[in-house]
Amino acid sequence: MGFRTALSKGLLNMSEVKQELKAQVELFHELTGHLPPHMDGHQHIHVLPEVRHVFAEVLEEYGIKYTRVPIEPGLHNCDWIPPSLMDFYLGVEEDSFNTVDVFTRHGIRWPDIYIGLSTMGKNMSVSNIWSAIDTAIVEFTSKASLPAQPTPQSRTVTIELMVHPGYPSVPPVGGCGDGPDDFSQSWERLHELQTLIKPELQSHYKTRNIQLCSFKDL
Repeated sequence: MGFRTALSKGLLNMSEVKQELKAQVELFHELTGHLPPHMDGHQHIHVLPEVRHVFAEVLEEYGIKYTRVPIEPGLHNCDWIPPSLMDFYLGVEEDSFNTVDVFTRHGIRWPDIYIGLSTMGKNMSVSNIWSAIDTAIVEFTSKASLPAQPTPQSRTVTIELMVHPGYPSVPPVGGCGDGPDDFSQSWERLHELQTLIKPELQSHYKTRNIQLCSFKDL
């Protein structure tokens, strides 16, 4: 039984979820000597009902300032995404919209723009990444120009590009307690890696004055 199913059946105790979250933060600190500058949930479970509240409490308690809010501009127009996967993405989007106020109240931040659902796995290409970035920037700047949301034109705009570069996992190694899922074992992770290191993508970044950084740089 997956996490989402267990939550929908009322089988999860949020105090135990909170305890697990804190244990993971503590282990990270023990292994690295510092707290994570950013934290989110596998397959976006941190924005699920109930979970979002205890997740935000833990981040505030430890002073972890950044998370992910997976709302991707232009997602609804991506007709190459299979209907079943799109349904999942739209559910994540709805949960994310309902999470914004919770995270804001706890002083948690996230990048101005999120992309990565439309460019995941086999759908990743240099052209798709740039299309997603362009679509997102157009939407962001149009909202920022509204009187109710003034944004200095010179302010740096931050974008999170969700990626999964790597090599196919071989069971039982990998995964989140139950071994690697189908995506982790697929060629799609290697495809992402090969796409992300293409010279033409790096050239695009330079042309558009995009600087790669990590959350600790924000």
